[in-house]
Amino acid sequence: MEIGVINILRNDGVCFEHVSQFGLNVCQLMCWNTDMATREVFDNVIRESKKHNVRICALWGWVPGPGKWNFTEGPVTLGLVPKEFREQRVQVLKTWADYAAYIGAPALITHCGFIPENMTDPEYPGVVEAIREVAEHCERLGIGFWFETGQETPVVLLRTIERVGTSNLGINLDPANLILYGKGNPIDALDVIGGYVRNVHVKDGLYPTDGSLLGKEVPAGQGRVRFPEFIARLREIGYKGELIIEREIAGDEQIRDIRATVDNLKLWLGEGVLQ
Repeated sequence: MEIGVINILRNDGVCFEHVSQFGLNVCQLMCWNTDMATREVFDNVIRESKKHNVRICALWGWVPGPGKWNFTEGPVTLGLVPKEFREQRVQVLKTWADYAAYIGAPALITHCGFIPENMTDPEYPGVVEAIREVAEHCERLGIGFWFETGQETPVVLLRTIERVGTSNLGINLDPANLILYGKGNPIDALDVIGGYVRNVHVKDGLYPTDGSLLGKEVPAGQGRVRFPEFIARLREIGYKGELIIEREIAGDEQIRDIRATVDNLKLWLGEGVLQ
């Protein structure tokens, strides 16, 4: 398992020093700004990633329109679930997929939103069909389509993968998100979805203690993921992909926490501390 870090697409693609400053050679390229979905920007991405000797293990793409990361507005704003934004968002995800293939990334990742828990919900078939449309586009491009965990329980994710039915589906397992949204224990979740895990975020958090608010993100190793056990279980199921550090704060504290997480991961992987 190779250690990497989230790298947000910024500065027109001249952004790979963020990865190399940690002595790392792999990243997940996170694309929030649809204005940067251009050939010029992604030519820069190709050049700069080579310059810094950084491999892009996947491209994470977001969509236009409102998006609220909470229990109140989240279900009606996030991902491919809100019907009024669905068609536009499908097209944007297809564009991100085109650029993932263009730069040689093996997959497109996104949050699909609060996928209905009730499979008889009348909105559920439309969500499945929208996901299938994006997944089929990725399949034609020869790349994967991977769900980032968060707003759905593991069994809902499994059910949806089964119903979408394309050959290129996988999971970007963010163990902290399962905790922050109160959707599951990430170690136990591997019993349900482990066979589909293709990428892993290294992020930690605490369970919600208020029914209206998400749990709190904390530095890796200080929350409820239990990383030594989690990594051991990943090994048991044969996971050989990347461990991508994500710390959703900014500034000097983020840099310090990422460096500490690199050191901790080397200990948890049994490789010693980075010198």
